[in-house]
This record gives sequence, C-alpha cells and structure tokens, in this order.
Amino acid sequence: MNNKYLNIYNSLIKLTTNKRLYDNILKQDTFSDRLILFLIHFAIFLKIYKNQKNSVILQEIYDFIFKQLELSIREIGYGDQSINKKMKDYLNLFHNIVSEVHFWSSLSKDEKKKKISVYLSNFTKIEHLVDYFDDFHDSLSKKTLNSYLKSVNKP
Repeated sequence: MNNKYLNIYNSLIKLTTNKRLYDNILKQDTFSDRLILFLIHFAIFLKIYKNQKNSVILQEIYDFIFKQLELSIREIGYGDQSINKKMKDYLNLFHNIVSEVHFWSSLSKDEKKKKISVYLSNFTKIEHLVDYFDDFHDSLSKKTLNSYLKSVNKP
C-alpha cells in the first residue's frame, strides 16, 4: 500500500486522540465517538482544501484514509461481513458530516452546537467542541494543502 498520505492520517488520529478534547466533556468514551471526531476532523480538512486543483490529491487522501479505517476495524476483530456493513455505515455518516460542515464558517455558534450534538450525544459540553473545531478550521485555512504533503506539519 502506498503510504504517501500516512502523515495526514496520523495527524488526524493524533488530533482525535488528544486528551484535552475529552477533558470533562465525555459521559462515556466510546470507539464510535472517537471515530466521529476523526470524521469531523477529516470533513473539515477536505472542506478547507477542496478546489479543482486539489481534487485528484484529495480523492487519493480520501481513499487512503478509508482504507486505513477499514484496516483498523479489521484489527479490532470484526469479520468480513461486519466490516462491509460498518464501512458502508461509516461512509454514509462521513458524507452526512461533510454536508453539515460545508457551510461551517457561516453558521452561528448555536447552529454549530446543534449540528455537533446530533453526532456526539455523549458529550456534555458541546460549546468546547464548537470552539475547538472553529480553531481547527481557522488553523487549516491559514496553511496550504501542499504544506501538509511536503512536510511534517500537523493540521
């Protein structure tokens, strides 16, 4: 497998597993919540860098990320039939998240809270997540996609 985009995948994983993200906001820590946080990070990443010039690279990153997710689910121990169903569910969830974050920068804080609450019902302080994803969005928009491909920058 081509590991050309492994740095981006690992950066998103690192962001998703950041302990500060979970401080005093989680009722119960689940694989599903962590995966949803990962998918939100990835959706914002794609939203920021989506343009005609980046379309081929972003498609390759998308394919790589979902291949890595599939491999991770296999490592957990799911069988082939379960993996196919889970991946279909995760892809549908991801595309739903992409459509929700498409207009992220033009949404009010309350609208953002409602959108995130739909996906992360175990979290008690959604405002914290809204602020976090606003900062993440701003951080990405200050850098180019090429900076992530050519160096060890972290989103």
